[in-house]
Amino acid sequence: MKKIILTMAVVLIATFANAQDMKFGVKGGFNSASSDGGGSASGFFLGGLVEFSLADKLVLQPGLNYHTFSANGGSVSTLSVPVLFKYNVAEKINLLAGPSLFYSLESEVVDKTVFGLDLGGSYDITDNFFVEPRYSIGLTGEVKTNVLLIGVGYKF
Repeated sequence: MKKIILTMAVVLIATFANAQDMKFGVKGGFNSASSDGGGSASGFFLGGLVEFSLADKLVLQPGLNYHTFSANGGSVSTLSVPVLFKYNVAEKINLLAGPSLFYSLESEVVDKTVFGLDLGGSYDITDNFFVEPRYSIGLTGEVKTNVLLIGVGYKF
């Protein structure tokens, strides 16, 4: 699975390496997970992103995030790879949607890799600084887990 994630990242970067309108950024914030098994946990995430302009109002935004969730005295760490399409609907307001992959860094977790669908939005406070609430709907795994992410970021 690690080879698949690495291959996906290399292909995305190679495909868009010649893009003239490319921005890099960092983001972080709060995340809260709930599962259909009744469990819940909260924590934080930190990560990076790259934006590739595809059309006048359409941007591809792949990223890599580190998440930590805490509940009942324990914690779980995951990596996520969201591949989001960002559509500008109004000045400074964007809609986000796309697939995401969560990979658990914990050895005792049954479902090491989980796929989801991310839906959300972003508000550009300035040309560089933004706020991004997003919801990741778990599509695979023995127990379906949904994650709410509320983050802030900065694009260089």
